[in-house]
Amino acid sequence: MRVLLAEDNLRLSALIAEGLEAEGFVLDRFATLSAAEESLSITRYDLLLVDLGMPDGDGIAFIRAVRRAGNTTPILVITARNGLGDRVGGLDSGADDYLVKPFEMPELAARCRALLRRPGGCLGTTLNMENLAFDTIEREVRISGRVVHVPPRERDLLERLMRRAGHVVSKAGLEEALYALSSEVTPNALEAAVSRLRRRLAAGKADVILHTAHGIGYMLAPASRAGVAGSDRSSP
Repeated sequence: MRVLLAEDNLRLSALIAEGLEAEGFVLDRFATLSAAEESLSITRYDLLLVDLGMPDGDGIAFIRAVRRAGNTTPILVITARNGLGDRVGGLDSGADDYLVKPFEMPELAARCRALLRRPGGCLGTTLNMENLAFDTIEREVRISGRVVHVPPRERDLLERLMRRAGHVVSKAGLEEALYALSSEVTPNALEAAVSRLRRRLAAGKADVILHTAHGIGYMLAPASRAGVAGSDRSSP
């Protein structure tokens, strides 16, 4: 899940990024609203975390502008403003939730997941395909009921593919979802992750095939559809 964080306190921003990335989120951090707005105009995010007291403007005005533009991405306000009027104002501006600083990282992560599980959000509770199941709350992968160890990056990749099961997901879309703007991504990073996930699924005897649509992207499909036209299951 890709998250935009607008927070001018660099130490707090780093701590939030560290905590949420450990939970499987991908974060792009911005210290000004103008930088956040620019990124939002060209990047699709699953969730926005917005501090109200930013150096170049007020977070509430930013949230209102986001909503006026028709953007329905869930928004969680994180702020030191704890008055009732502040909370009401933040929610009435279009935010979906409001968290007062200081907060514990487990609560922030839980609130993020809760917003993403709402109708229209990017999280369901459990994804199923043949004998493969992915619990998006516990971040647990099972094959035929057995827990299978899957590292965070590959879990995120698997989730994206399972949510679009039977459809090709573009390479560009996967790279955008899995890697933050600040990440140093090697040219074959996605292909390597796909290859590792494919071997892991095969070793666990999952009844699914991770197809490569050459020059386009990847698709997860039931093993019974192994002959999908225009794709193969060989390692990239």
